[in-house]
Amino acid sequence: MKRNTIISIIMAFGFAAGVAACGDDAKKSEEKMEKKEVATAGEITIATEGAYPPFNTKDAAGELGGFDVEIAKALCEEMKKTCKIVAQDWDGIIPGLEAKKYDAIVASMSITDERKQKVAFTNPYYSNYLQFVAKKDAFADTAALEGKTIGAQRSTVASKWLEDNMGSKATVKLYDTQTAAYEDLKNGRLDAILSDIYPAHDWLKENGEYAFVGEKIDIDDKIGIAVRKDDKELVKAFNDALEAIRSNGKYEEINKKYFPFDIF
Repeated sequence: MKRNTIISIIMAFGFAAGVAACGDDAKKSEEKMEKKEVATAGEITIATEGAYPPFNTKDAAGELGGFDVEIAKALCEEMKKTCKIVAQDWDGIIPGLEAKKYDAIVASMSITDERKQKVAFTNPYYSNYLQFVAKKDAFADTAALEGKTIGAQRSTVASKWLEDNMGSKATVKLYDTQTAAYEDLKNGRLDAILSDIYPAHDWLKENGEYAFVGEKIDIDDKIGIAVRKDDKELVKAFNDALEAIRSNGKYEEINKKYFPFDIF
């Protein structure tokens, strides 16, 4: 083989390696920019369920509101970002985040080890408890619920607790929304439901013939904002904003609008 042919081959390999290296560098740079994109963008798209009053609701005109929505708006204002808030069914809310349909979830989502495998969470923005709800004076205590039909919203800490602790003692029915569970309770298809305590408290204000059964269940349930696992800058931005609205009184103002007690 001629010397100049050998040199040409060597140069070609060198050029190809250089292009590949540049390509790798460009890819790494692009990935790095993507990670920063959400935190630095002027607009953040946030998903909520819109079917979990008083935390997130949708009115007749399709407008989203509730505690979660107001907290999200306050955080965006603190971060000096424009918020676009969209509704997403609960069962698809994490897959939608992973598919980049939105940048964050503010929907009263419990921080669990299972969910941490898929998403990153901010610091908690409130703490949750569980409690049973049934017809007034129907059950003296939670032991009386054995053998009964009890409902909860699926894919929630309430449904997990119910299946783990009552699955062998009662008939458990799970629903796509909390509203559907309440409707079946009112229609007599359920003897009781297990619910997060704050939305149940809100529902009982309008449904005086029902009441809590037994004591609240403390499951160390902290509620956080979910983002994609690599959006660390967005997690920090939300955490800083949450600390700020706790300090400047904005969080307390929103809390008092929905609850007569501090839920943080």
